[in-house]
Amino acid sequence: MMIFIKEGKEEVFHQFEELAIPILNDYQGELIYRLRPTKETFISRKKDIPYEIHFISFASEQDFKNFSDDKRRKEFLHLKEDSIKATFLVKGIKL
Repeated sequence: MMIFIKEGKEEVFHQFEELAIPILNDYQGELIYRLRPTKETFISRKKDIPYEIHFISFASEQDFKNFSDDKRRKEFLHLKEDSIKATFLVKGIKL
């Protein structure tokens, strides 16, 4: 998942992440990689640079849905909505 942050909302995004990431474990989710790229780390690009890139794994698609629907997560979803301009989610399978 590529995450694009609204300008000046980095701290709000960090608050959201501090609350959301621990909930992954309750749904067999795992944050495999959490990257914060810079202009220097891109070889080429045609669009804006994401603030962060996350590689997250769930045991099943239902686990991902359950995580997304978690009541605790929904209590602080306003932090996500306030800080994130856009996300780009890529669904894949392990080969």
